[in-house]
Amino acid sequence: MAEMSVQLVAVERRLWSGTGSFVSAQTTEGEIGIMPGHEPVLGQLVEGGVVKVITTDGEAVVAAVHGGFLSVTGDSVSILAESAELAGEIDVAKARTGLTADDAEERARAAARVRAAEQSS
Repeated sequence: MAEMSVQLVAVERRLWSGTGSFVSAQTTEGEIGIMPGHEPVLGQLVEGGVVKVITTDGEAVVAAVHGGFLSVTGDSVSILAESAELAGEIDVAKARTGLTADDAEERARAAARVRAAEQSS
């Protein structure tokens, strides 16, 4: 099975790193899927997006991501987010209350948290 090195990093910490067979992310140009050997690309992540990594073990690592960049080479993917939360760390009930916030950015972050938590289930 082909694999690539994947790093998921936020400003405050490294959330996950390892080997993966597939990465999907939401960029300002649309959703992108990355497999080993992909052409090099640099993309801007959307505010309130979700990143999903399928590891070489077949596990899914899902994170709510808020801004940043995605950098792809032939054998690696780096997700460099302004902030991010792994799905397993998200308090879904609290995230759902954020869906009604007055601030549009906070609503987008809450929606991303909820989607990430749902995708990891």
